Amino acid sequence: MITLKEVKNKKDLKTFVKFPFTLYKDCKYWTPPIISQEMKTFDTNENPVFQDAEAQLFLAYKNNTIVGRIAAITNNLEIKGQNIKKMRFGWFDFIDDLEVSKRLLDKVVEIGKSKNLEYTEGPVGFSNLDKVGVVTEGFDSVTPMVTWYNHPYYVKHYEAAGYEIEKSYIESRFPFANVKPEFFKKAQELIKKRYQLKALKFTKTSEVMPYVDSMFDLFNESYASLSSFVAINDIQKAYFKKKFISFINPEYIKFVVDKDEKLIGFAIVMPVFAPALKKMNGKLFPFGFRHILNAKKNSKDVSFYLIGIHPDYQNKGVHAVIFNEYYETFKEKGIQTCYRTPELEDNYAIQQIWKHFAPEVFRRRKTYKKPL
Repeated sequence: MITLKEVKNKKDLKTFVKFPFTLYKDCKYWTPPIISQEMKTFDTNENPVFQDAEAQLFLAYKNNTIVGRIAAITNNLEIKGQNIKKMRFGWFDFIDDLEVSKRLLDKVVEIGKSKNLEYTEGPVGFSNLDKVGVVTEGFDSVTPMVTWYNHPYYVKHYEAAGYEIEKSYIESRFPFANVKPEFFKKAQELIKKRYQLKALKFTKTSEVMPYVDSMFDLFNESYASLSSFVAINDIQKAYFKKKFISFINPEYIKFVVDKDEKLIGFAIVMPVFAPALKKMNGKLFPFGFRHILNAKKNSKDVSFYLIGIHPDYQNKGVHAVIFNEYYETFKEKGIQTCYRTPELEDNYAIQQIWKHFAPEVFRRRKTYKKPL
């Protein structure tokens, strides 16, 4: 018999956060999250997303042993502001038992119906900067810190529960050796001259901070046309600034401004932290920080986390300016492999700007949807 328990206290929350450590303990491709950060994600006093969202977390037990978990999420900016009647769910993990997954999904459906919503979709997080999608292909590659991993059997559980594919995402990579500067070197000089643009270089995190709010504004503008996009508000900007910027080498943040110093293009690249996170096994103390700092300084692999161009400058070659900046930085640091985090498979505009690097799609993931 499967019983569900709603998370109501810190002890249960820690159990919720740590369940994947048991489920994936023998999986070399799963990357552990930082436990303290995961706890803060669900702390209503810590994460400002809860000003506009709600989450109910559930643990599934069988014979007094935890066998699954799920987060049922409603985003009121999406529901009320965009009139998208979606019941979200994420952090969905379970043993290979259809009864377990069905019981957890049924709870999400029950909550969605009680709120008069129209459909449920997952796995997704609270916002566009959260993890997304269940892996459907490419199980034999280590996951970066900003994505979820799952066992291959997950897909059949969605199908058995009557869910259909809603969105498709791809992850790709290319060796730095594929980057040929002749594709953008001359072009970026012409583009800077034609549009009176310049690239900003940073060596300290403190130099980046004055531009971060503008970067999130530009992120909102450049991604607004994508399906189910929910804008990042001012309070969330401050939260993400605190949560992510310290992990990023300042020289891996590239901004392009116009003659009036207005931000019109940006990109954020992060060192690949997966090997460090595996050594940490979820714990920052006593030695976890050392692994993070070592990866930040010495990782020879990087992940392109975000890239955005103002709508007025899209299709004008601004990405060539950004790529030129990264080329010089990566060459100096001896970078070997570049990864791209999940992006919508139908986001052809973004995919076009990478075509000269001959990227290889190595993983695919989906979100699944079901009417309520």
